[in-house]
Amino acid sequence: MPQKSKVESLTFEKSMQELENLVSKMERGDLPLEEALKDFERGIQLARHSQQQLKDAEQKVQVLTSQNGQQTLDVFESNN
Repeated sequence: MPQKSKVESLTFEKSMQELENLVSKMERGDLPLEEALKDFERGIQLARHSQQQLKDAEQKVQVLTSQNGQQTLDVFESNN
């Protein structure tokens, strides 16, 4: 089994991929209890980390779209 990275160092995408892998592994139902608990704990850490990253991104978007303390929304125009 590959060594697990510290949750804080994972990108959102890598965190979500690992979480999906853990869910699939646990859904099979063939894990020993000890391993299932470790995977569940890791999954909780990954979920919390991902939620925090999304919250941070949302706050950044709000800051970038505010002007003089007022929310402004611009029409998105695709270059296609």
